[in-house]
Amino acid sequence: MDANINRFLKTCDIVEDLPQHLARRAGALRALAQQGSAIDAIVVAIAEPGGAVLTSDPKDLNALATHATGVRVYRA
Repeated sequence: MDANINRFLKTCDIVEDLPQHLARRAGALRALAQQGSAIDAIVVAIAEPGGAVLTSDPKDLNALATHATGVRVYRA
């Protein structure tokens, strides 16, 4: 199990502090979409440009992604 988790984590970008430009972009995405949580907006802002987001609940993420550059949302 740990080997699978470690393999997965090697494919991820681990963000400890949220840079101001990403926080501002997340705020702009929420304002444009008029829905989604702050966390959803941060996830989409980090995925921009051209990233993919996997989720079991794509509704709010899709709404945010329509205002983002090249972000794709997939149901997991």
